[in-house]
Amino acid sequence: MNDFEKTLRDRCHISGEGGNRFVGIKADTKSAEIYFPIGWHLADDEKILREDIITLFRILYTFTKVGGSISANNFEPMQNVEFPIHAYLKVITKFLNDGRYYIESDFDYKVGANGQISWSRTLRTQKGFVKNGSLIFANTVARHSNPNVNKQITQIHKFCVYEAFDKLGWLYIANKPELPGQHPSVKESIQILSKKISHSHNDNEQELFGAMLNILRYMDEQTAEDNYSFGTDYFERVWESVIDTAFGVENKAEYFPRTHWRLYYGEEKDGSSLFPDSIMIYNDKIYVLDAKYYKYGQNGKITDLPRSSDINKQITYGEYIAQHNDRISSENLFNAFLLPYNMNDNKFGLHSIFGNFGEAVGDWKKNIHYYERVQGIVVDTRFLLYNYLTISERHRSDLADCIEQVRNRKITR
Repeated sequence: MNDFEKTLRDRCHISGEGGNRFVGIKADTKSAEIYFPIGWHLADDEKILREDIITLFRILYTFTKVGGSISANNFEPMQNVEFPIHAYLKVITKFLNDGRYYIESDFDYKVGANGQISWSRTLRTQKGFVKNGSLIFANTVARHSNPNVNKQITQIHKFCVYEAFDKLGWLYIANKPELPGQHPSVKESIQILSKKISHSHNDNEQELFGAMLNILRYMDEQTAEDNYSFGTDYFERVWESVIDTAFGVENKAEYFPRTHWRLYYGEEKDGSSLFPDSIMIYNDKIYVLDAKYYKYGQNGKITDLPRSSDINKQITYGEYIAQHNDRISSENLFNAFLLPYNMNDNKFGLHSIFGNFGEAVGDWKKNIHYYERVQGIVVDTRFLLYNYLTISERHRSDLADCIEQVRNRKITR
């Protein structure tokens, strides 16, 4: 179904171009297109680009499965059937690594033959005699394995491999495997694999069969054969989660400014609370971080910066912490917005993972405290999505230093 003449680089785009918010993969009968998030640097090397695509798929899968940051309603493929991309990739990579289809073997047993002795069969079918206190057999029964390429499980695997390469094979090689030939129907294959998984005790087999089963269930449920997608129009939620995972503390509750109504009639109830995206603590200093998936780092337009309501909210966070946390002085309390950008190609002349492009202040404040001056920080998108689970102390230090550039700037009104 895919246009294999199209290069991998030709299929890749940056989200936000032409008003498109989608991040992920979309495909139809003509081609498949990948949309990277704002700030991603598209490599010219196809090997690097292939790794980037798989990393993007992993990120999306991580934050869209149950318990992730994106709700199911915001993660719907074209047919409203979730495309099991990891199942497709598993079947492809397993086939490429093994270099063959899964082949099930038949077993037979032969008397007096060489091979692995089946003692249970030998004891049941052969007569033995005792010699010097030991049981001796004139003949033993050996177990022999005979690969059977006509088994249904092999036919199903060939079918799933072909389907996987038809959808995503262009990501790996420029041609498809052989046609699958005769095989059970999709519904029959689902039944056969379900039974096979329930009787298998091999982890590798269960992983492969599970991926094949997910592909078959997707094919059974979808309403359009050649259209599929995997991704989201709400990547800002992924950006927020990635920032919090990379830099934030687990328990943010003590930094939440809370509100409630004092009612003259009826029972009083607590109201909602404001809570920052992330709180980073480094060297006994507190950094209030607000992840903003805005396009300013891409286009440099002031209209794509956080608005007054966001700025005022950040200042409120800082005030609350300054007034209610005795362990921190205002000299060690900072505020920052974190926006995506491409450190290899940007309008600011920056070439570092983190960059400070300015600060936001409120005219209603004297701006004498650092937390009243919210720093604008750009973060290289590709670096962050590759490293958010393993951010080093050096990188935390780099981000802290970038935010603390406010110390060296004169207060202006």
